[in-house]
Order: sequence, then C-alpha cells, then structure tokens
Amino acid sequence: MRNDNLPNILRDYLSDFLKDNHEHMEDLHKICISEIERMLIEVTMKNTNGNQVQASKILGLNRNTLRRKIIEYRIDVSFVKAS
Repeated sequence: MRNDNLPNILRDYLSDFLKDNHEHMEDLHKICISEIERMLIEVTMKNTNGNQVQASKILGLNRNTLRRKIIEYRIDVSFVKAS
C-alpha cells in the first residue's frame, strides 16, 4: 500500500519551513531524519500495541536496533502498555 500524497505533503511542508527558517537552519538533514524516524517508531509502536517484534518487522529493523532507537530517542513506550 502506497500513499502518493505523502511525498508531496512533506515536500510542501519542508519548502514552507525553509522559506521561514533558512537563515537560522543548520544540519537540516539530521533534524528531518531524526524527527521522521522518531515519528515512524512512535506510530508503529502504537499500532502494534507496543510489540517490538511486530514493530521491528513493519519498520524493517532488527529488534535490537529498534530497542536502541527507542532508548536513543527517549520514546516513552509505557503509554502503549497502559492502553
């Protein structure tokens, strides 16, 4: 399943963001990749009810890599288990 609108939405948002912030922006690639990766992990964890094995398969990551990224990004996974 593919959403062809996502690249356009991201492109438009980033274009507007850069117009407003380009003078103060450094390391945009790192910022964007980190934020998108964080969101992907959070959304996937919610959709798998906190199951890291399922989430790692969906994301195409090794489970240990997923766990390291959860720690690295300080993602609170307790919200998932409480639901």
